[in-house]
This record gives sequence, structure tokens and C-alpha cells, in this order.
Amino acid sequence: MRTMTAATPSLWNDLDLSAEMNAPLGALTWYRSGGRAEVLVHPNTVDALQSLCQRCHEMGIAMRVLGLGANLLVTESGVDGVVVRLSAPAFCGANWLIRADGETIRVGGGAQLMPLTAESARHGFEGLSALAGIPASIGGAIRMNAGGAFGDTAAIVHSIEHLSLAGERTTIAAAALDFGYRHCALPAGIVIAANLALTQGDPEKIRKHLKEVSAYKKNTQPMRDNSAGCMFKNPLDPTTGRRESAGKLIDLAGMKGIALGSAYVSPVHGNFIALKNGGCADDVLALATAVQLRVLEHSGIRLEREVIVWSKKGDVS
Repeated sequence: MRTMTAATPSLWNDLDLSAEMNAPLGALTWYRSGGRAEVLVHPNTVDALQSLCQRCHEMGIAMRVLGLGANLLVTESGVDGVVVRLSAPAFCGANWLIRADGETIRVGGGAQLMPLTAESARHGFEGLSALAGIPASIGGAIRMNAGGAFGDTAAIVHSIEHLSLAGERTTIAAAALDFGYRHCALPAGIVIAANLALTQGDPEKIRKHLKEVSAYKKNTQPMRDNSAGCMFKNPLDPTTGRRESAGKLIDLAGMKGIALGSAYVSPVHGNFIALKNGGCADDVLALATAVQLRVLEHSGIRLEREVIVWSKKGDVS
């Protein structure tokens, strides 16, 4: 892939968008630390985004999509190419009217999940309350099938409107996305919008469920820490077919509360790696690697990271 230094501002100057060169990304993640993007773009329309995708594809320029930054770690090296953020109204709205094809609600890919859960209760729609307290954009929640103890995103997706990195716009049915635990077979590209299969219900009961789910998260997770939520996926036990708690495995390996540089394993929940204010993003990745090695030594299980890591040397798997 070519870097932006191989291109000129003419790549986007005639498009309806704003662009910032050498833009700080760390401040836009929940770690509040990390490197910069060669260029950060905020498109105002789908047409502008589609044209940008086509041009970057033709010129071989890398493109990434930044959602809410709640499940992302950007190393201090930053990233080359274009980072897109769907922050404009064209990508953040929700249409709470039932469509002709059934009880589906159209929501922009950049819309934030937490405000949507509260708004769904006001409109009397069930389905989103199970995702209360999960910080994500709709597009990000779909890509990782975000969820928790009460349910996941897959349960409410009817279809998505997708824009490929080559600029091809398509609609993909939920059945084709092969949803699984923290998995979605979403092609490379951008979720412009999602059609959510919600049902009408009692607003008071929905609000009550929202409070129950939110209270559970607040009582079991270090919500105030600078972290990206659960660092690792819960591994599957091949014998029982059930998933084991990554947090419990980390506790048993003696890593709960351990620190490395400015990063530390939360004493509240072992699967949260947090960062001190003003800390270094690279310390988080180093500690996550140390936790993986220690758990592997202790239990023979290799934890798979849930948090996405961006790096100039290539996204870290």
C-alpha cells in the first residue's frame, strides 16, 4: 500500500468532507493514548465517501474505519493512509418509523450504540436494551458482534448497507454475515447503515431492562478506567463446548493487578487492561502479550485478543 505522501490533497479537495493531516488518533480511543493517522477524514455524504474509497483503491492507499474507538488500541507508531470516521449527520441518524418490509429500523453506521439503547426505549422498541452500556458505533458493533451476558448484536440485525473499499455499494442480509461469538464475516469495507429487526413493546419494561443491564455492567466492570473493555475473547473449551472466562484464567495465572510500565491489569476484572492517565499505548500491548504468555504457561490455553490493534508496521494480530 502507498502512503499519503505518494498522493496530493487533490485526492479529497473536491469532495464534501473535512480532512486533517497527521491527526492524533489516541485521543479518539478509550485509552486516550496512541499514535497519529496520516490523514483523518470526516465525509459529509455517502457520495463523498464512495468517491474517496474508489480513489484510494485505485491509488493503492490504505483505508481504515474508526468507530467510537472503544475496542481499539493505536500503537505509538500510528498508521499510514486514510482513516475514515462517520461522524456527520448523514451517518449517525436513526429512523424510528417501521418500514414497509416489516419491523426494521434504519440506523446509520456511525450512530453510537449507547444513546440508541435509551432512544429505543422512548420509542417503545425491544431488542437494543440487551446491549445497554456497550460503547460502540453501530458499524463497529456489527463488525465484532459486540455483546455481553444479556445478548449480542447479531440478534437484532436484519441487513446492512455496505460500501466496499473499492467503492461498491451493496446490501447484505444478516444470514450472509455468519455471525458468531465476537465474529462477523463482514467483507472489508464500511457499514454505511444497518436495518435492525426490532419489535414494539412496553416502554416501561424496556427502560427497566435497560437499568438492569447497565447496573450489571457497572457492578462487574471497571467502567471508569482508561481501557478498551475486555482485552481477550473467552476461549472455547473443546471438551465441554462451553466458553471459559478469560478473566478467570487471568486471575488463576496470578496476573490480576499486575502492572507493566503505565499499563495494568484491572484489580476489578482480570480481562481489562487499563492505562494510567498520560500513559503509553505500547505498554498496553506489551502487557497483553505478557498476560497471554503467562496464561498459556499456567493453563495451556492461548487467549485470543478481542481488542483491535493498529500499527504503522501493519495491524497486529
